[in-house]
Amino acid sequence: MDGTRADVEERVRRDWGLTLPESFFRLMEFLGRLGPVERRALADMDVSPCGVADLYDAPGARPREGVDVRVHGRYYRDPPEFLTFLHGGSDGLHYGLWSDDGRTCEGIASYYTNDGGGIERRPGTPLEAVRALLERHWQDLADDDGDEEYVAGRRSGLESLRLALTGFETGDRAEVGIAYSMLHDAAALPVDPTRITTLDGAGALVAGGTALDRPPHNGADDYAFAQFMYGFFDDRAAVERSVEEARRRCAAGDPAEALVLGRDLHWASGREPVLEEFARDLLATAYGALDRPALAGIAAAHHRHRDLPRVDVLR
Repeated sequence: MDGTRADVEERVRRDWGLTLPESFFRLMEFLGRLGPVERRALADMDVSPCGVADLYDAPGARPREGVDVRVHGRYYRDPPEFLTFLHGGSDGLHYGLWSDDGRTCEGIASYYTNDGGGIERRPGTPLEAVRALLERHWQDLADDDGDEEYVAGRRSGLESLRLALTGFETGDRAEVGIAYSMLHDAAALPVDPTRITTLDGAGALVAGGTALDRPPHNGADDYAFAQFMYGFFDDRAAVERSVEEARRRCAAGDPAEALVLGRDLHWASGREPVLEEFARDLLATAYGALDRPALAGIAAAHHRHRDLPRVDVLR
């Protein structure tokens, strides 16, 4: 395991420019120690490692011909800050390690790529994400009026998986099911004055002014903000003027508008080439001004490959 860890660390540092957190390696150690019962319980949840976690199977694996490895596991709307490591189940739920500075990964984020809603970005670790998923499945089984033997078997597997997981993390959390979710997974997140509201819901770590005078992260009415932004993007002339304003501000030393508008356009571009190009241009400009070269590189690679039919690009 130590040899594989060193290989994966070096590969991600070399190709993505990112340093993986210790919490990611705890997840991989946990997965590596699971027995057949626990593995089956995880599979029944439709939870599996993916993205950067695939390097544990083959640290030297190369991408398909002509494809940049940095898009492995990268879904169409994933922000450059999002590094996929876990598939979480239905509707394209997936989890990513989050990096604001393009150097270190801190915290995790998740969203449903095939469903509505934005990115949920909470403090925590990959194993805390697995525990939260486990307890949601536990509650679903509690509400299941189906075959008693089936429910009992699933619950037995989840109990074994929970026991294994709490040996690594969250062992001090005795709650299960809905009680766990309400206490540890559903609390409202505080307003974060160090971040600025973005359409994807994750917020951007940047200081400066924005054209819309956006509130700090978690300080906006998400629905009203989304309604306004999607309506605004329908007016291409207004979008073009806003892009020019963001460029002007960035050239004058304030990259905030370029970053947040670039992230918004990336999230909402909907496979429209004009919006994709605006997003590419603004993100390159913002990350360059903020000295975040790894994120600039990931954004550029993603722009080149956003039309791939599959996110798995390793051979």
